[in-house]
Amino acid sequence: MCGIVGYAGSRDCSDVLVDALSKLEYRGYDSAGIAVFENGEIKVSKAQGKLEMLRKKMEAEGKPHGCVGIGHTRWATHGEPSDVNSHPHSGADVTIVHNGIIENYRELKDFLDSKGVEFVSETDTEVVAQLLNYYYDGSPLDTIIKTIRELEGSFALGIIFAAFPDRIYAVRHESPLIVGVGDGENYIASDVPAILKYTRDYYLLDHDEIAVLTKDEVRIYDEHKELVSKELMTADWDESAAEKGGYEHFMIKEIHEQPNAINMTVKPRIRDGLPNLEECGITHENIKDFKNIFVVACGTAMHAGLVGKYVIEKLARVPVTVDIASEFRYRSPIVGEGDLVIIISQSGETADSLAALRLAKSLGAKTLAIVNAKGSSIAREADMLIYTHAGPEIAVASTKAYIVQLSVMYLFAFELALAKGRITEEKCRKLTASLLGVPDIIEKILKSSLEKSQYISTKLISADSLLYIGRGLDYALSMEGSLKLKEISYIHSESYAAGELKHGTISLITDEMPVIAVVTQSDLLEKTVSNIVEVKSRGAMVIIISREDFTIDEKAYDFRIDIPAMDDMLMPMLAAVPMQLVAYYTSVLRGNDVDKPRNLAKSVTVE
Repeated sequence: MCGIVGYAGSRDCSDVLVDALSKLEYRGYDSAGIAVFENGEIKVSKAQGKLEMLRKKMEAEGKPHGCVGIGHTRWATHGEPSDVNSHPHSGADVTIVHNGIIENYRELKDFLDSKGVEFVSETDTEVVAQLLNYYYDGSPLDTIIKTIRELEGSFALGIIFAAFPDRIYAVRHESPLIVGVGDGENYIASDVPAILKYTRDYYLLDHDEIAVLTKDEVRIYDEHKELVSKELMTADWDESAAEKGGYEHFMIKEIHEQPNAINMTVKPRIRDGLPNLEECGITHENIKDFKNIFVVACGTAMHAGLVGKYVIEKLARVPVTVDIASEFRYRSPIVGEGDLVIIISQSGETADSLAALRLAKSLGAKTLAIVNAKGSSIAREADMLIYTHAGPEIAVASTKAYIVQLSVMYLFAFELALAKGRITEEKCRKLTASLLGVPDIIEKILKSSLEKSQYISTKLISADSLLYIGRGLDYALSMEGSLKLKEISYIHSESYAAGELKHGTISLITDEMPVIAVVTQSDLLEKTVSNIVEVKSRGAMVIIISREDFTIDEKAYDFRIDIPAMDDMLMPMLAAVPMQLVAYYTSVLRGNDVDKPRNLAKSVTVE
């Protein structure tokens, strides 16, 4: 959620830190700050609001000048957004930035209060700074080790000690942190995009590892002060992939990148016309005996899992339970040997999903991770792993990450059904060929649906509330459409199974209330249309997203977006695109910050 950066080198540190923080704005934040060694002293500048407020403050008051420093964008947890609560936070000898939540900060603060320590902020982060300062004995490494042993919760820390102006210390526990390696300069960051302008090489810190950076050297220690040898990783995309490339917003750019993202994800996993996931640790032998499957995820990733449930159950005839990760953790799930738990997470660091993975493993289940971030915690800890190869997704509202998660769920469903003997090779080849054809069809939809989506958005911008409805796969998809609209347009939106309308929801229908109906499933066409007529007859303004070959009475709806027809099972991948476009243009027309919607963060690394 919060963003951390740090720099040790020869450049103007303030400029590097603010530039790096700007690449982490997608993570969500409400204040920003930096701390820089200037002539041997730590100078701090921080401000509530966007990075522009920090820039203006430094222009007015003077920016710190130096070559070593740390920076932070804060998403408030303890204490309201304010200049005082902004990071960095300091003790007499130490200054830190922090991503995560310290769960036992209250007890630690009471202890420090008893020792006469005075606090100026309401944050859990200042507690860590003061605890480091309390234990400081001249050895930063010993001090950090002693301190982190007392912390409970998740944290990534960037730390500078007043007595060591040439170096940065960094440590992680649960929350993500990388160490970038350059030529005569080194970095810390919460995520790769922050450093791509300067280097593509980086180390991934493991839990409780401590990095010590100077401009010429990176050393990494474990909690016993033993040096650790790490694999130097290289990002497989460059800075241009994390730039807008001429588009007005990252979200619309990422919508247009979906065909290529699907190709990058699917094509390498096809051999002789059939899915082949051996590189992911998945073979017919090790998946054919699973009795139950659980899909655990959050938000958009959970919606991809819902589509996967329908497809897996239909093709492979294996029962699938889809859980919100935060609920799975605490409901004492009946999971064990012979079961498979699929964890879907774009970042691979989602706190609840990571905890669910560990719980599933402790109960004896096998685990499969579907993630986009190489080397992430979920990727490393799962028994089997499928990378989605979406490249960077900067907009908070997920689009191409969702579409590639869907494509992976389809690949896995095809392979599982074939392994269990539920479908023939011929059927599997046909389905696989259809999946390979999806990118070209999405390209056509992007060209044909832009204008209609924009027009429909003009009908939604003044709405107070609206509904999405669908049946079967269309219901699973409508849940994602509803989420996409509400998170960036701020219009209240809910999704309901169309067949449930008469069980209460239809009472919400008022004159001109927008209802968006997804109609792509041949065997459910007549029943869905009957539900559409029900809401239309009660005054709703009905918008349908439908297969172009479906004949639907024009009196049943007000507006229609047509999409090409293909196998019913794959229609969610096509219908998702106009829903994304409608959400995007509605947000634009309402004047919202499309890429950085209020109160939301891209990576939710705390509970």
